[in-house]
Amino acid sequence: MVESFGEETPQSQKDSGLAAKGRIAGIDFGKSRIGIALSDPGRVLATPWAVYQRRNTQQDADYFRKLVEKEEIVLFVVGLPVHCDGTESESSLAAREFGKWLKDVTNRPVVFMDERFSTQTADIWLRSAQLSRKQRQERLDKLSAQIILTAYLATYKPGGHPPQSWSPTPLDDQES
Repeated sequence: MVESFGEETPQSQKDSGLAAKGRIAGIDFGKSRIGIALSDPGRVLATPWAVYQRRNTQQDADYFRKLVEKEEIVLFVVGLPVHCDGTESESSLAAREFGKWLKDVTNRPVVFMDERFSTQTADIWLRSAQLSRKQRQERLDKLSAQIILTAYLATYKPGGHPPQSWSPTPLDDQES
């Protein structure tokens, strides 16, 4: 199970919940580009929204604060890259550090969602659309963010509390 960030216990999570109105943002974290997807206000559908080219800490903070205000973001779901066996990687640490930073600069809760194969899936979908390499690259990160957010929304109950972040069992051929 991938743990969420900034949520002390399941009980505190039950007590807090999400604001009645507002969107959830899915984040495909990258060192130079960040894919962003947004839910609809009813938190049922995820839509690819933007690819943000990282600049510097101050400009990045300004961008995400404006995103929160303009789009009424109440929660961020950051994709957490893990190995096929479910263990975390060096990239996981960077994503967790980004999640902490994002929570600090936006004052919004952050949870992590297993993002195994989200980029590969997005690339397959874009290739099947017969887009050029440049067109695929322009869309890849935000489509990956949509896949991450869609998976999260599948575990979320509208009007309820944000679930513990979710991770599937290890992907291998061994029987348990």
